Amino acid sequence: MSWISLIVAGCFEMGGVALMNRAQRSPGWFNYVLLAACFACSFVLLWVAMNSIPMGTAYAVWTGIGAAGGTLIGMLRYGESKSGKRVFFLVMVLGAAIGLKLVS
Repeated sequence: MSWISLIVAGCFEMGGVALMNRAQRSPGWFNYVLLAACFACSFVLLWVAMNSIPMGTAYAVWTGIGAAGGTLIGMLRYGESKSGKRVFFLVMVLGAAIGLKLVS
């Protein structure tokens, strides 16, 4: 259950990052409320996951999901570069997160 909480926390982190971009482009109270709600959910679920997953592993996986997801959202939705090098390093981040799960 902790790993599910951690993965969902990472997904909320991705949503928060996407909403930061949206709030910057289109400021308004609704975007800021959604942004705060995403990050609040992300932190609470990270806290829940850390009850049984070591802190370093949980934080690294959570950060990896957020970073990789934010990069994917930028590439797919906001026209950011999709260069081979960028994709390669994105796969490395995901591989590291999976590796941490396998050894924990």
